[in-house]
Amino acid sequence: MSDEPQPQPPGKQPGKGWAPRNPQATAATKRPERTGWRRLLPTWRMLLGGFLIAAAVVIGGFFLGYHLVQIPAANALATQQANLYLYADGSVIARDGDVNRENVTLSQISEDARHAVLAAEDRDFYTESAIDPQAMVRAAWNTATGKGRQSGSTITQQYVKNYYLRQEQTVTRKVKEFFIAIKLDREQTKDQILEGYLNTSFFGRGAYGIQSAAHAYYGIDASELDAGRAAYLAALVNAPSQYDVITHPENRDTVEDRWNYVLDGMVDEGWLSASERAGLTFPTPQRTTVSTSLSGQRGYIVNIVKNQLVQNDVVDEDALDAGGYRITTTLHKDKQDAFVDAVNDKLMDRLDQENREVDTYVRAGGASIDVKTGKVVAMYNGIDYVKQYTPNATRRDFQVGSSFKPFVFTAAVENGSRTHDGRPITPNTVYDGTSERPVQGWPGDRYAPENEDHHDYGDITVREATDKSVNAVYAQMAVDVGPDKVRQTAIDLGLSENTPSLSDAGPSIALGVATASVLDMAEAYATLANHGKHGDYTMIEKVTQNGRDIDLPDRRTRQAVSRQAADTTTSVLRGVVESGTATAAQTAGRPAAGKTGTAEEDTAAWFAGYTPDLATVVAVMGQDPVTAGHEPLYGAMGLPRVNGGGAPAEIWGQYTREALKDVPVTAFNLRLQPGAWKTQPPPGDSSTGPSSSGDPSDGGSSDGGGGEAPAEESTDQDEEEQPRGQTDGGTTGGGTEDGSGATTGGTGEDDGDGDGDGDGDANGDDSPVPDGLTGALTQNGRWD
Repeated sequence: MSDEPQPQPPGKQPGKGWAPRNPQATAATKRPERTGWRRLLPTWRMLLGGFLIAAAVVIGGFFLGYHLVQIPAANALATQQANLYLYADGSVIARDGDVNRENVTLSQISEDARHAVLAAEDRDFYTESAIDPQAMVRAAWNTATGKGRQSGSTITQQYVKNYYLRQEQTVTRKVKEFFIAIKLDREQTKDQILEGYLNTSFFGRGAYGIQSAAHAYYGIDASELDAGRAAYLAALVNAPSQYDVITHPENRDTVEDRWNYVLDGMVDEGWLSASERAGLTFPTPQRTTVSTSLSGQRGYIVNIVKNQLVQNDVVDEDALDAGGYRITTTLHKDKQDAFVDAVNDKLMDRLDQENREVDTYVRAGGASIDVKTGKVVAMYNGIDYVKQYTPNATRRDFQVGSSFKPFVFTAAVENGSRTHDGRPITPNTVYDGTSERPVQGWPGDRYAPENEDHHDYGDITVREATDKSVNAVYAQMAVDVGPDKVRQTAIDLGLSENTPSLSDAGPSIALGVATASVLDMAEAYATLANHGKHGDYTMIEKVTQNGRDIDLPDRRTRQAVSRQAADTTTSVLRGVVESGTATAAQTAGRPAAGKTGTAEEDTAAWFAGYTPDLATVVAVMGQDPVTAGHEPLYGAMGLPRVNGGGAPAEIWGQYTREALKDVPVTAFNLRLQPGAWKTQPPPGDSSTGPSSSGDPSDGGSSDGGGGEAPAEESTDQDEEEQPRGQTDGGTTGGGTEDGSGATTGGTGEDDGDGDGDGDGDANGDDSPVPDGLTGALTQNGRWD
């Protein structure tokens, strides 16, 4: 080897930062290569890098997701509610809508119910965030160890799923649920979220929300839930269908374990005392609760109330269809049930539809109105809404028949009308009751109505003609008064001006060719009972939506006809019940006035009547179930014919007795037109007229035929009739009232019924004055 120095690379001269390589030093510092399985493990640098990258992805993904996922509009199912219809006492009539849900505020849910749900689903709800990983782990552990299946989601997440999303189990839905829950927790309070959750959760039996669930299982409001019942409903959220111990009794042990778990949780959280917990027993839910479907009378009521709300601009149809309204009606459950029972007892139970075809035609309608308030307290529309859809109380296609006649007489008194030969029209005005006698003074076509069974009555008073429903008399009276005035009086009393066949009827208007509804007729008769004061009937007491009151139209009352016109009509109609065509109505056991009616060809039979407290109209109608055509009722119930004094009056009597059983018996307080009690001679021959009525005056009173317009005199005083001494339909003599409440003895005076016997009305509730005429008795013995 040469000792000559080797050439150096350019720029690498000794002493200038270059040193010769030391092989031994290089070998000592070189990291040994990994061999075997160690080659598969990542280095710490790889781990750190991967962690940083993953964290960046997660954080970036979170922020990206948080900004991309927005809180959506509520899903359609979550916002749907039923409308709730209630009786006046707050009990449920029906719910309508595709979803059985009634949203309530948190304050309307009992504290026990709120705590029970929290104990079952999310005990740390008020202290935790919207997302709780620990809850997910805890739920999985409890489920695995047999403590009951739990959701890993918080109440906030469950609410998001119920209210904003669909129920499908997908990753996309879970991701959306995660981000929406976080956002919602920032935008709403815990109370708002809990309220929403309790209103959207499904509890089984078709019930969405805790209010509907409380009704479905226990028939009470959510505000009435105690700890035991609340714990059962809270347990249901876990498995609504399987945990219904009525439909799945085999799961009762599992359900009770879950129920105990909820209660124990309430104790652990301090929401329930241990002593109260120890005293609780499992509250088995009702097997059946009050039906809230539209069967029976419920469907009719719902649709009639809906129409009233829409027609009176209280709620528009679209808003009503969206649901969420709580509608309290004026209907009384006990009276409603009494009406149904009366129709069944006096009509439906007497039908033999298998052996008598005509019995398949029978329909019934009824309406009952509180005289003083105008509130509809009961209705009958048909046997079952799901079988017969047409509401018989509001339909306007059957003639009202002779139940219209009182409006003719009221119009006569109201207008101070006279007969065609100049005599004032009073209860004792004498008319010719010959059947098929042509009416006088009518400029139109000849009109000669026949009486029932072509019976000729000859000279007869208005009072007697009303008792016997004489067509010839009332057709003539309609002409004497004027058909237009009769029509206007009927409208003033309560009939709709759009009632079919009410206009241009001529003399036939008196025979009831108009087709008013049962409810219209009840309103008109209620006006008569209320001394001529009229107010539109109402079926709606209160309407709220989500706790907010909805304004209702003001009910205005007006004097539709004078008190004397209404009261004089009442005095006449009392005779129909006492001795006329409606004696069956005496079973009501209290003073009553009314009028029967029959449509042409016996397609409908009516009784419209009232007491001082209640006006009720009942109609029995004939309708072919296939063609819907009107059919005669000859032979129905095995009877030759159906008339107003039969089933309608019997239904009226039974219903009225039950409806007023807790109401003290009161007498009519009447103020009659001047001369109402005085008997008049027949037209053209005073010598052959009925005998004197026993006027306590000298018979020369100027009001006997003076024809004064019906005006209330300043000397009039209200004088009540004596109430019936018995309430079972028995009779007592007329006279003074004794200490027992019954009337005893006779007055020896004429009772004003035209027969001069002085023995009073059949039930002994006459006024001390003839015909109930009020006024002061002067020193000379005359009534002013």
